[in-house]
Amino acid sequence: MKSTTGNFFEDFCVGQRLVHATPRTLGEGDAALYGALTGSRFILQASRRFCRRLGYATRPLDDMLVFNTIFGQSVADVSLNAVANLGYAEGRFIRPVHAGTTLSSVSEVIGLKENSSGDSGVVYVRSDGFDQDNEHVLTFARWVMVRKRDPKSPAPAPHIPALAEAVAADTLIAPGGTDFDAAYDTAQSGSPVLWDDYERGEKIDHVHGVTVQEAEHMTAARLYRNSARVHFSADNRFGKPVVYGGHVISLARALSFNGLANAVQILAINGGRHVGPVFAGDTLFAWSEVLDKHMLRKDCGALRLRLVAAKDHPCRDFPLRDEQEKYRGEVVLDFDYWALMPRG
Repeated sequence: MKSTTGNFFEDFCVGQRLVHATPRTLGEGDAALYGALTGSRFILQASRRFCRRLGYATRPLDDMLVFNTIFGQSVADVSLNAVANLGYAEGRFIRPVHAGTTLSSVSEVIGLKENSSGDSGVVYVRSDGFDQDNEHVLTFARWVMVRKRDPKSPAPAPHIPALAEAVAADTLIAPGGTDFDAAYDTAQSGSPVLWDDYERGEKIDHVHGVTVQEAEHMTAARLYRNSARVHFSADNRFGKPVVYGGHVISLARALSFNGLANAVQILAINGGRHVGPVFAGDTLFAWSEVLDKHMLRKDCGALRLRLVAAKDHPCRDFPLRDEQEKYRGEVVLDFDYWALMPRG
């Protein structure tokens, strides 16, 4: 058989190394299409001249474009037969990626656990992305529910990896050679509010919403070369295509510009859950909470942010959990990350 049906749960084993096809050169066209699909307005991805004044060689590609590209490369080997991607941990954006960079990736299976139903299981992998010089640019762990080929096949002994609750603040590093002090222009970045102006526990309603369109979310999945059938076919338990979760993160991150315009770069992913599915026609809203702050240098710091997205529900009431501490029905994303921000 020359075609492939992808890996099922029983095809995985702990320690297995998966080398993903196909290396991908990201160009200015990819960056422009990403901007058109998400509406992201952060200054580092908008202005080459602005970035060079800060010490960057040129403007870096959006961090979520890089993340989604590496994720997309892993789909054929990890999650082609996924029921759902469940969560993330220990993500680190190691160095900025620029247009013209060729990205490749590998994953290692770090955990397995069959579900009680017996027809699927959770696969834990750690994925690593590299540039054309084999320099490490990104690493993250994720876990995904994958169907079994045969529900009667024996399950492996469960192994759940120990993953950190958060990336340690003292391991975060601002990009080398940059200076956010005198050259950072808040009039151009879109907001005068900088790192020193935020307080732990502060919540920010990002106000505006965006309605997800069928053609747009499928185009986004194709941009990332995400071939999981669930995003293109109605042949699933919902009877309609499900929006790729990475696109939901990208849309929520773009919405967060209103209130966090100077959170210009993602440094790390502490954790994240896709709480509920998103479909074409849903309108996404978002809010953020400042969980922690950490000074990186005299010119910049890191904010630990919880980004929550809700569908068809404006976030002025900061929806998250109900009285039973369960996620409210409108919540679709709970995402915890560190972002770099210039200091005031």
